[in-house]
Amino acid sequence: MMAGASKRQRSRALRVILVLAAGVMFAGFFALGTWQVFRLQWKLALIERVDQRVHAAPVPAPSMAQWPRLTAEADEYRRVQLGGVLLDGATTQVLASLDRGIGYWTLTPLCTADGGIVMINRGFIPAGVGGWKPQPAPPMAAADACKAAQGPQVSFSGLLRLNEVAGRLRQNEPARNYWYTRDLQAIAQARGLPAVAPYFVDADAASAGAAGPVAGQQPVGGLTVISFVNNHLVYAITWYALALMVAAAAVWVIRDARKQK
Repeated sequence: MMAGASKRQRSRALRVILVLAAGVMFAGFFALGTWQVFRLQWKLALIERVDQRVHAAPVPAPSMAQWPRLTAEADEYRRVQLGGVLLDGATTQVLASLDRGIGYWTLTPLCTADGGIVMINRGFIPAGVGGWKPQPAPPMAAADACKAAQGPQVSFSGLLRLNEVAGRLRQNEPARNYWYTRDLQAIAQARGLPAVAPYFVDADAASAGAAGPVAGQQPVGGLTVISFVNNHLVYAITWYALALMVAAAAVWVIRDARKQK
């Protein structure tokens, strides 16, 4: 009889532990689901802001004094316009894979009136036959390259994009002139360019065409792909479903205990 009572006590204690664990798991899953709901609202607001910027009238590009205050949340994908003199000799190819095929983005430094340099993505040039093949690295520019720059004043309009950091799988190789990301500071260092903006401008089709060809090929501008991964609703439903499953299991344990009594 004593053994039976002890066994019932252990069974009751186990049920209590299971119910407490279920409570902790339910709270955790519910909190994660709620957090994903907030993330969903943030992502939808971000998509709406970017959509408004993309379709807004262009504004002057940030000057050197404004560079330190730029943020992705407030500035990326704004439509901007700027003008200056191109340093064609310092153009850099960055590998690109589009629905058009494999090719290169063409980044050319633009010397602006305030003494800064802004990288202009003049567009896409296909690789292979008839395209722009990998080029040797251009010579280092002088520190005062913009003062000595000669060429016509050109204007660009397009989308402001912030610096891209090199990925883990593919590292840029400046010594071989192989670039996989638009890492502006690394490109500027490799080209010997000072005072380079922390952003580049994806030129639209009109201004890219007006600026003329690069190494005999005309870049195609206006190909910026704007896409945001938004799986927060799926994640929220998953976490809430797990919370409900845990709650259902706890209810079953409690009901089973009452039946045994």
